[in-house]
This record gives sequence, structure tokens and C-alpha cells, in this order.
Amino acid sequence: MTSNPLRKLIFDEKIRSVWIQALVIGLFAFLVYTVSQTTAYNLEKRGIGTGFEFLHMSAGYDISFSLIDFTSKDTHLKAYFVGVLNTLLVSISGIFLATILGFLVGVIRLSSNWLFRNIAYVYVEFTRNVPVLLQIILWYSILIHLPKVKQAVQFLEFFYLTNRGLYSPSPIFLQGFGFVLWSFIFALVFTFFLKRYLKKKQETTGKQYPIFYINSAIIIFTPILMFYIMGMPIEFSHPVIKGFNFQGGMVLRPEFMGMLLGLSIYTAAFISETVRSGIMAVSKGQREASQALGLKNNFIMRLIIIPQALRVIIPPLTSQYLNLTKKLIIRNSNRLFRFSSWLWWYFFKSNW
Repeated sequence: MTSNPLRKLIFDEKIRSVWIQALVIGLFAFLVYTVSQTTAYNLEKRGIGTGFEFLHMSAGYDISFSLIDFTSKDTHLKAYFVGVLNTLLVSISGIFLATILGFLVGVIRLSSNWLFRNIAYVYVEFTRNVPVLLQIILWYSILIHLPKVKQAVQFLEFFYLTNRGLYSPSPIFLQGFGFVLWSFIFALVFTFFLKRYLKKKQETTGKQYPIFYINSAIIIFTPILMFYIMGMPIEFSHPVIKGFNFQGGMVLRPEFMGMLLGLSIYTAAFISETVRSGIMAVSKGQREASQALGLKNNFIMRLIIIPQALRVIIPPLTSQYLNLTKKLIIRNSNRLFRFSSWLWWYFFKSNW
């Protein structure tokens, strides 16, 4: 006896679940198609563009700090790349500063000096419990209340600190400076292979070589020697007050420094705890054995404790680097969202 196909379509649980899901997906696809077609028709009727043509339009706004030349006449696409470069600059600079400060504070947290240890403890506990956005606003508020241009604080003869930023000499690279850069790269590659060669020779003969000092001398003096051979191919444009502002040189804006200080100091507090926990993860017997051999405390920390602690430190340290960059990207994304919202509002207002 053959079963009724219609009855099976309705009462069979597996078949019924399949066609119900297919029906829901079909209705959803039809809804999306209807909404997109209606929206496209209405936008086309009002002459509102829906593509990315606006990226090639003139931006009409200035950006106070950029690594490449940018004016209000440039396109939105170039403004986007300026934002990407600024994000990379703040991220890399913040990671560098936060790592140095975090390592110092993390080591000081384990110091036997009561004053330094508790100062580091207060810094970590206070910084970690204050929102990073509030810290950025705090540093920015301090920077914009610095002296005005006419009362600029001068130090190291050519550096000026004002409420408009930090003005410093700007390097001008002349012909031949490329050879200096290539000599530096060559020195890095050469020291890498030299280190491997001396390590193997040390394992074979047992003789220990001052690898660190040899490589440091090669990396430092090779580009310096090439610099003088090429006739010192670099000049500096110094900032000079003309009118109501400085002319020449380069400037770090308060917005950049506020963002950099806020993110670096905030992230350094977390990095210090990562470093402290990594050092404490090393067996106490390692330090005791090193002290029994007569090693000084700075050699014990630099040559024995830190290399072993890096296995524990590096994984969470990379997470802190990602967090620093993520916070910066989120803030830029919020700006991009506000800018996109304003752009759509402008198009609707002008074409309604």
C-alpha cells in the first residue's frame, strides 16, 4: 500500500521541517529583494548615489596631523589612508613606549625597596581602574593648557613645547642618504649571521666571545661611517616663530600626544602585571643557584630570570598589544561611523 504524498508532506516530521525552513528562507529572501529594489528605485529617483563614488570627491576638511601631505582639496579616499597611517603610527609608538614602561614597572614591583615597590603598586592599581578614554581626555586637557606660542617653553635649543604641540627640527634627506640606510640593513643582516657563527664556534671550542658588544659596535658604527663617507647627506629645518605660529620643522599635535600617552600609560599597567607574573613563575631555585655561584642581581635578572620568564610573558603580552591597537581602531571606527552618518544625512538633506 503506497502512502499519500500530500499526507507524508504534512505529517512526516523530517519532510515538514525541511519545507518549512525552505519557506522561511524564501520569504526572507523575497523581503530582502523587495526592500533593496524599493530603496534603489527611491534613491535613483531622488538622484542620491549609493556607491563609493564619494571616495573620489573632495574631502572639504583638514586633518591636523598626517604622515603624508593632505589638504581639504584631497579626496575622501586619501583621508582614509591618512587615518590608517596615523593609526599605525600611534599603535607602533604606543606599543614601544608601553613595553618599556611596563617592563620597568613590572621589575620594580618585585624590588626590595619599599618606596619604589609601593609607588609602582599605586600606579598599577590606579591606572588599571580608570577608563582609558578618561585618561586620554586627561592628558589632552593638560597638553592644551600648556603655554601659547609666544610663551613657548624652549629646551635643547631647537625644541619648543606649546599648547599647539611639540615643535622640533625636521630632517631633510639629501642625495646619498639611501646608502646610509642600506649600510644599516647590511649591518643587521651581517650581525645575524655573525652571531650564529660565533655561537657554533663557542660550542665547538668552548671559548666565549663578546657577541653583544661586537654586534652593537657593527650596527652603530657601520651607518655612522657610511654617513661621513657620503658627506653627511642630511640637513635640518628648524622651527622659527613667524607671526602667530612656528614655521618650518615638524610638530607633534596635542591630539596625537594625548592619545599616545593615554594608551601607553594605560597598557603599561597591564604589561607590568604580565611581566611580574612571568618573573614569579620562574622557580625560586634558579635565583638561589645563581646567587650561590656568586652572580650579581642584575646579571641574574638579565641572563637567567628574564629569558626563562619570556615563555610565560610573550603570549599575554601580544594580547595587550592587540588590545592597544583594538582600542585605537574602535575609536577611529566610531569616528568613521559618525562621519558616514553625517555624509548620508548631508546627501539626503541636499537631495530630498
